[in-house]
Amino acid sequence: MSDHKLRRRDFIYQALLSGSAVIGVGGLCSADDRMPTLGQGEFKYRPVAGWGVLDAKTPVKNCSAMVTDSQGRIFLLTDHTSNNVIIYDAAGRLVGKWGNRFTGAHGLQIVKEGNREVLFITDLNLNRVFKTTLDGEILMELTYPNSTGKYSNEKEFRPSWTLHLPNGEFFVLDGYGKDYILRYDREGKLLNCFGGPEGGIAHWGPHGGVIDSRGPGEPELVIAMSDQQSIKRLTLDGKLIEEIHLPGSNPRMIQIVGDHLFVPHLADNWPADRQSRGYISVLDSDYRIVSNIGGTSPVYTDGKLQPMQQQGGFFRHPHDLVVATDGAIYVPQFASGNTYPVKLVPQSQSP
Repeated sequence: MSDHKLRRRDFIYQALLSGSAVIGVGGLCSADDRMPTLGQGEFKYRPVAGWGVLDAKTPVKNCSAMVTDSQGRIFLLTDHTSNNVIIYDAAGRLVGKWGNRFTGAHGLQIVKEGNREVLFITDLNLNRVFKTTLDGEILMELTYPNSTGKYSNEKEFRPSWTLHLPNGEFFVLDGYGKDYILRYDREGKLLNCFGGPEGGIAHWGPHGGVIDSRGPGEPELVIAMSDQQSIKRLTLDGKLIEEIHLPGSNPRMIQIVGDHLFVPHLADNWPADRQSRGYISVLDSDYRIVSNIGGTSPVYTDGKLQPMQQQGGFFRHPHDLVVATDGAIYVPQFASGNTYPVKLVPQSQSP
């Protein structure tokens, strides 16, 4: 697609996402009427016009992560220090906001501890992991793991995300630092460190992921390997089980929904082409892609996945996602020109 056509499509899509009406062939059309259908097979979605768009009093910069709490509220993490955390209801209305400290806000997880829920926030610029209440009180702050002997100073530690076990233990992925995976107990005491270059993890590797407890055996770490264009399955002590290659991808996070995994890709040829735009893959329980939302249809030749790419130019660097209980997908986007997150609904539910 030419730059001119891409800019025009950007303009139209951003107008639609803001909830504006546009002029169509037959005259004035609602934004919902012009929204594209994205995906293939059983996983087709349409964006919701205007969802989550707020006024200048609640600005965003890079929107990096989203989670939902037990009340159905949706938490957005942005590195805009007017309001690092923005809280929406399901209709996209603002219900709260807080935070002015996290200049490098990046990863966000929500964890249930007894009768309360807490947030874990990673910050690339502050070189720390923070545990907070849902309204922003800091409960714990982790700095670089000096005791491992892997780091000479805190600037080398740039954590991208955290992954959590039911017993309170958690893993920190140093995806922008030295590519180690660090395991902590619930109080923040370091238990183990693995990965890194000597552990077979290349730089710009372990960005996000999920702990998969679906099988009959021990849980697994399933890691989105970003620039390596793959997903790695690891034991909880770091032994490689399998690497799933995804040519034409850049996986940033993973959410398990039933038998499927939803994976946002920042781009399809990153970092070689920083204008490439990204899409979302849906994988089945055998790690085969069954739909690319905003991307080309998956093609397997002799069992080997062929290179994929975005299609239609709708997304602008999806960085995380939340699949809600009603099937809706909420997508924050990074380096997207200060845009608010996108909501997608299954085609069967769209107007």
